Amino acid sequence: MKLIKIPKVLREKLGEDGADALIELINQANEKVKEDVIEISAEKFERRLVEEISKLRAEDITKLDKRITEEVSKLRIDMSKMYANLIKWMFIFWVGQIGVITAILFAFFKFMK
Repeated sequence: MKLIKIPKVLREKLGEDGADALIELINQANEKVKEDVIEISAEKFERRLVEEISKLRAEDITKLDKRITEEVSKLRIDMSKMYANLIKWMFIFWVGQIGVITAILFAFFKFMK
C-alpha cells in the first residue's frame, strides 16, 4: 500500500475513518489507472507486434519460397547429370563384362577343339 499523507486540517474535518477511507479511495483509483495504462500499453504492443510479424512473415515466406524453388531446380539439374553419368558407367561396365565373357568363351571353345 502506498503511503499518502493527508494534511492535518483535512484529517480533522474528515475524522480518522474518513481520512482512511479517502486514502483507500485514492489508492484504488491509482491502481485502476495503473491497470488501465498497462492494459492499453499491452494492447498497443500486441497490435504492433502482430503487424510487424505479419510483414516479416510475408516477406520471409516470399524469400523462402523463391529460394526453395531455386534450390529444387539446381537439385534437379544435378540429379539429371548424375543419372547420365551413372548410365555412362553402367554401359562401360556391361561392355567390359561382355568383352570378358566373350574372351572366356572364345578361349574355352578354342581349347575344347
